[in-house]
Amino acid sequence: MKGYTSDNIRNVALVGHGGSGKTTFLESCLLATKVVSRLGKVEDGNTVSDWDKMEIEKGYSINTSVVPVEYNKVKINFVDTPGFFDFVGEVNAALRAVEAAAIVVDASAGIEVGTEKAWASCKKFGVPRFFLINKIEKDNVEIDQLIADLKSQFGTAVVTLDDKEALNEAIAETDEELMEKYFSGEEFTDAEFNSGMSKGISEGDIVPIIQVSALEGTGIEDALQTFINLVPKATDHAPYPAKDASDGDVEVVPDPAGNPVALVFKTIADQVLGKISLAKVISGSFKSGQDAYNSVAEKSEKLGTMFFLRGKNREDTTEVNAGDIVAFGKLQNTRTGDTLCDKGNIVKLPTIEFPQPTLYQAVEPKSKGDEEKVGTGLNRLMEEDPSFVLERNNETHQTLLGGQGEMQLNIIKAKLKDKFGADVDTVPQKIAYRETIKGTSDVQGKHKKQTGGAGQYGDVHIKFAPSQEEFEFTESLFGGSIPKNYVPAVEKGLRESMEKGPLAGCKVVNIKADLYDGSYHDVDSNEMAFKIAASLAFKKGIVEANPCLLEPVMRVEITVPDEYMGDIMGDMNKRRGKILGSEPLTGGGQKVIAEAPQAELFDYAITVRSMTQARGTFTMEFERYEPVPAHLAEKIIAAHKAEEEEK
Repeated sequence: MKGYTSDNIRNVALVGHGGSGKTTFLESCLLATKVVSRLGKVEDGNTVSDWDKMEIEKGYSINTSVVPVEYNKVKINFVDTPGFFDFVGEVNAALRAVEAAAIVVDASAGIEVGTEKAWASCKKFGVPRFFLINKIEKDNVEIDQLIADLKSQFGTAVVTLDDKEALNEAIAETDEELMEKYFSGEEFTDAEFNSGMSKGISEGDIVPIIQVSALEGTGIEDALQTFINLVPKATDHAPYPAKDASDGDVEVVPDPAGNPVALVFKTIADQVLGKISLAKVISGSFKSGQDAYNSVAEKSEKLGTMFFLRGKNREDTTEVNAGDIVAFGKLQNTRTGDTLCDKGNIVKLPTIEFPQPTLYQAVEPKSKGDEEKVGTGLNRLMEEDPSFVLERNNETHQTLLGGQGEMQLNIIKAKLKDKFGADVDTVPQKIAYRETIKGTSDVQGKHKKQTGGAGQYGDVHIKFAPSQEEFEFTESLFGGSIPKNYVPAVEKGLRESMEKGPLAGCKVVNIKADLYDGSYHDVDSNEMAFKIAASLAFKKGIVEANPCLLEPVMRVEITVPDEYMGDIMGDMNKRRGKILGSEPLTGGGQKVIAEAPQAELFDYAITVRSMTQARGTFTMEFERYEPVPAHLAEKIIAAHKAEEEEK
């Protein structure tokens, strides 16, 4: 795999619906080029691409893997991505490392949700596309109908390479002079044809269709030659937008002779080799032993071991050129999305975009004392998969795992146990309720204690009322009823008491407390006594001021095809939600804007996926707190009291 110049390297992501045959296609390519002697099978757990223990066990791809295929003196770096939607972060990262994507379609299944999502991702990131129709050997496959369906759904840019008329028309669309020549009936020269083809594919105006049977090996070598001929070279890529050391806008030209620049698009936490950073070299070259500057971490890294990966197999190298994909071993400060460059020419490429989590689960160690082991393991796994998050809710004191769906979170928990020996239980997620008051009160808090020696005495009179601020403290004392030096202790006592309200032990917010009177003792009064007196006044005052429970309300933006609008709106109403409005989207579908209590949305990711056949997506963010309906508040308060009694 060594010795390839930038001109002789192609980078292609394999994307598409789960089960369409991406991994088997790679096996067939390796068999055709004599890298393997027999075709590996996903179900047998012996493929080159799916080498991770968890992938072999589950029978599907979980991680992005790089599988170079060498054919006719060209190296095609195939970046194989998972097909299940929970792993969309892997797809996003892979698309940053390639010059084209092959959307693999199962000929017997036709256009699936994963086909649509892969197309949308490629379009979003401006990646040229090919359709790779696989499994053409299956019974009852109607290729002509499938091609017609692809053209109908994805536009006239979709063409077969044997349809010369359609190709000529598509090529004519790329250039005004070619358009005039086409309409005048003149034939394109080979140079014009090839130039128009390259431009059309690069700009997404031409999407070639390739047909193969990965299982039988039909069309594999033709497919490889097509990728060699038609996938844009890394050096033909438009300049990459970046930032310089002073955060100014610059461009990185993909030049083999330029300054070294690479994007780390994947991190592998290997138990034997340690941390492996997969990087796409954008410009220049990197040599083993040199210092590379991480412009995101703002730290230098010594490049030690460098190697090319083919699945889990590695081939050491001492140099890598622009356009190639390489693995760096044990970089201490480098994470996925970071840029490596020359310290004398600092640039920072845009980081990789990962989707916001849509499903959260609360977890706790199965064994007491495993907290540190769980935390360390999850942080290591986050390096490998930055599309999941680990959060600690300081109000509910729960550890939350956030990701794209149940499959992803279950895989993370399984890896945690397998790789780090840390097992966790999933527990019901708690809600950070709040408490406040709707009325006013005027109370006394008096703390008097005599125990032989010096006693304790503190006496306060405080008025409580609702406030727009989280906590508003005032004092309107007169005549020296309480010395001024005890006032801060009163405020501190109130603030500490707000952490646990009288209804359900939740944080108290939006209250005003006015200290207006009290009394003290020359000998027995001290700061602690007034702090305790304030807490006694707080407990009494909140109860007398018509307290109520508040719940977090979330703003939800749901993107769905038109046909699911009724189901989505009906379901939102069942969740105590309010539809605020909807707007049509360019290219079809609707964006529905709604609000609903967080308590009703814990399983929303699962419901939306099920209800829309995975075509719907949503984002959710905290909006405000609102009073909990009385009948629900009673249950929450009763449950809290029962829990306290049990303790």
